Amino acid sequence: MKSASDTRKPYTGPTRSLVVALDVGTTFSGVSYAILEPGEIPKIHGVTRFPGQEHVAGNSKIPTIMYYDSEGKMMAAGAEADTPSMLSLAEDEGWIKVELFKLRLRPRTMKLNMNGMRLGPLPYRKSAVDVFGDFLSYLFLCTRNFIRDTHANGAHLWKAVEHDIQFVLSHPNGWEGAQQTKMRRAAVYGGLIPDTNEGKARIRFVTEGEASLHACVLNGLADDVLSGSAKSGFLVLDAGGGTLDISSYTIRSQAPLVIEEVAPPDCVFAGSVFVSRRARELFQEKLKNSKYGTPDAVDHITKRFDETTKRLFRDKRDAQFISFGSPLDKDLSVGIRAGQLKLSGAEVAELFEPSVRAAVHAIKAQVEASSGMIKSVFLVGGYANSAWLFSQLQERLGPYRVSVSRPDTQTSKAVADGAIGFYCDHHVSARMSKFMYGVEYLRQYDSADPEHVERKDRLCELPSGPRLLPDAFDCILARGVKVKESTVFTRKYCTELTSLSLLSVFEVEIWCYRGGNTIPKWIMRQAEDFSTLCLVRADLSPLSSSAEPKTGKHGRVYWNIVFSVEIHFGLTEFRARIKWVDNGVTK
Repeated sequence: MKSASDTRKPYTGPTRSLVVALDVGTTFSGVSYAILEPGEIPKIHGVTRFPGQEHVAGNSKIPTIMYYDSEGKMMAAGAEADTPSMLSLAEDEGWIKVELFKLRLRPRTMKLNMNGMRLGPLPYRKSAVDVFGDFLSYLFLCTRNFIRDTHANGAHLWKAVEHDIQFVLSHPNGWEGAQQTKMRRAAVYGGLIPDTNEGKARIRFVTEGEASLHACVLNGLADDVLSGSAKSGFLVLDAGGGTLDISSYTIRSQAPLVIEEVAPPDCVFAGSVFVSRRARELFQEKLKNSKYGTPDAVDHITKRFDETTKRLFRDKRDAQFISFGSPLDKDLSVGIRAGQLKLSGAEVAELFEPSVRAAVHAIKAQVEASSGMIKSVFLVGGYANSAWLFSQLQERLGPYRVSVSRPDTQTSKAVADGAIGFYCDHHVSARMSKFMYGVEYLRQYDSADPEHVERKDRLCELPSGPRLLPDAFDCILARGVKVKESTVFTRKYCTELTSLSLLSVFEVEIWCYRGGNTIPKWIMRQAEDFSTLCLVRADLSPLSSSAEPKTGKHGRVYWNIVFSVEIHFGLTEFRARIKWVDNGVTK
């Protein structure tokens, strides 16, 4: 079996460089990196030593938690923040624990059902972006110390590359431009990059789905797919703490390896943390009349459930025992004996059920969207370790002739490794558009059209005479369209200005429509289905010297300005620009 490093090309840059992938997960986080030497094939390393984890050899993940004091200063993070001694110190000092903060960055269009549970408060004078930045800063510090300590001449190596480190940040499939902007701001806040255009250009983004795909390729998945029944299409399900990220692909060619998306990627809030949240509610209800029903005791039992039962549970016919106390702990009325809480297998299965159902529903939707191309599912991510999730997916997808398998390597560090694979190998050449994108234009008024008459109060008249209606939607890219990375979408527009001073702050708003596949005629600014993707600004004032004044209706003087909007949709991050011609030169 060929590994991806056999297909990876030597690094072509002129000088030695370093690329670091930071995977901030909802519950656990990890870091991978590659030292890029000119002419050499990059090798992926993981940061396998973190403070507070010295007793665990080669563990590449740390809990995504932090403690802050009452002044909003970070006091502990990661594995260090998860030790019993830190827990008692935090209690004594009145520090607040911050966890699940990644969920706060989600798009407002992604609804989050917390089942009545709340996200804990943020530290004093800190926003979600600041907290994310503090955690990035901590991961970066751990990475620096690890590289300095483990590589020959580590300190010298770090000094040579530290001002030009390239970063890859991974995020759920459902996150968009606004969330990427917040993550960039967090990277600036955490001191990873300076707040300049050059600094910000050192950050790349990749979806967790696409990073997981690259991790599967690193582990020889492409060979399995090409030799097996999955020749048609396959799905990568990255099951994490917060989200299930679902991406579907097909292999277009083998040498070089070229992969394309075959359905718009999906993302659902149904990760393992929601199983734990439901478990906590169950324990709270079960133990409410017992001395073991205090919030601290329930927290402790939930933690034990997380560490053991949640991972090991595999058969709903077997009773489950959560070991949490000493042999003397007992309360038979609630099923506690010898420090163990007894649950029926059916009760535990019920905790997983919403999550399993959401995964099956999303996978079936992908199979439909790909016109039945998908025949196999590869399950990765920390939650993939759950025997119950794996067996339930196998059982429920079997009737649809879809096979489910788990790559046998360490699935939990797939995203960080895969993000480096994405940076070095870049196998995906085409992606499917998730939504519909377009811009607003002015539509010619038609007095015979009832829709137009209804909007008559918004009519505007151009200096040259025509009466037009605002808020018309011009679709540049429809939903579910395969977009190659190199494709540029261009639309030409013209506008009439009565003052040339307006050219200096020329703006075009790019809109995103999430309401399905039918192109809407109008932009409903207040509707949930519409949101601004980005604003493209340009200073067109150089045009004022060459623009010809014209005289319109009622003798008004105006200038006719022609420009194009160019959008790159095929990358993992949107890019847009305004193009215009000034004295025969395109700018």
